[in-house]
Amino acid sequence: MPDDRSEAPPQETEATQAREDSRAPSDAPAAEDEDFATLFAQSETGSAEVTVGTRVRGRVVALGAETAFVGLGGKSEAVIGLAEFRDAETGEHGLAVGDVVEATVTDDGSRSGSIVLKRTFGRGGHVPGELEQAYEHGIAVEGVVLGRNKGGFDVQVAGQRAFCPASQMDRRRIDPDTWIGQRLRFRVTRIEEGGRNIVVSRRDLQEEERAAQAVATWERLEVGAVVEGEVTSLREFGAFVDLGGVEGLVHLSQLGHARVEHPSEVLEVGQKVETQVIKIEAGEAGRPARIGLSLRALARDPWADVAERYPAGRTVTGRVRKLEAFGAFVELEPGLDGLVHVSVMALGRHVRHPRDVVGVGDEIEVTVTSVDPVKRRLGLSMVEGDRRARDEAVAEERRETEALVEEMGRGGGLGTFADLLKGRK
Repeated sequence: MPDDRSEAPPQETEATQAREDSRAPSDAPAAEDEDFATLFAQSETGSAEVTVGTRVRGRVVALGAETAFVGLGGKSEAVIGLAEFRDAETGEHGLAVGDVVEATVTDDGSRSGSIVLKRTFGRGGHVPGELEQAYEHGIAVEGVVLGRNKGGFDVQVAGQRAFCPASQMDRRRIDPDTWIGQRLRFRVTRIEEGGRNIVVSRRDLQEEERAAQAVATWERLEVGAVVEGEVTSLREFGAFVDLGGVEGLVHLSQLGHARVEHPSEVLEVGQKVETQVIKIEAGEAGRPARIGLSLRALARDPWADVAERYPAGRTVTGRVRKLEAFGAFVELEPGLDGLVHVSVMALGRHVRHPRDVVGVGDEIEVTVTSVDPVKRRLGLSMVEGDRRARDEAVAEERRETEALVEEMGRGGGLGTFADLLKGRK
């Protein structure tokens, strides 16, 4: 490894120049100057442990051409390469003064004279001995998944071929071919036979990151909070959603206002969803707390304006959802069902059971007879349309008869009954 002491003066020169640039007059708003002053004041207070292998957090206090300078509290200041933050496509690092970064100490200053940080080994070229250092201090390494083999994957890290067991690639079961060709972060868990046998794990890093996420997630979790998450699995009773290191359950009854038989009718694994926390229960016997989530709470309630949209007397089309001895439940729209009582399912005849008239899944025309938004009840009828049509037919026949009688009367008499019938033809 090159002598790091030879690099110390350029770093100091770069840091000095970066600080001079930050002090130079600019047209930036006074608020930015105040923010920098606040950051500088924060860097003058507190202290941080900077032993090799320690995971630290700090704020960027200055940016150089190739490095960022990070305040760790007190008088401590560290450097980290901008190459670790550069986007592979755009080449931009995206860092700004005031940003918080988290990295691992790889040099506490005893070798190079500066505290050196690194987020991930394997980026920016091979550093001799970096895998041993990563293994010793638990620092993440970056590698490319080359392909599958018996029991796992071949991964190239820092110019070396490593093995990642299939069980250590991810917390969840995913199509193995998904990983081929991807550049991912791993932890070195074993180095044997002089470096000829290197074993890495991605799951270890996921578990650590998940634990860190959980701390931040619990700070914002409370009943009524609206949170975003990712669907991780679907069960017969509901869907599990990862909120960031913490999982919650959307019960089948909370998937929406419409009735569903299985969560797959509404959601799919990997889908991003917005939910509302409706329950938080402490876990028992060391088990994690249970978090109840709801999609239904954030959806529009179809009963809110039902009286305006479905007034009594309106004829609509619905789908038969369920049959009972006393009638048929008809869905007019998701989450909005009405009841057709067995007594109003057919005109002019007695119906013993709804199945004698309709079947589940049938689309039928019904007329709204009553609306009760408070009790969430909607009365429907299948005979109102028939009765209306029958009454209109009877009325029309009466009008025609009256008109014919009037016409015959003007002709000098009604004539014979045969003439009357002949006239109606």
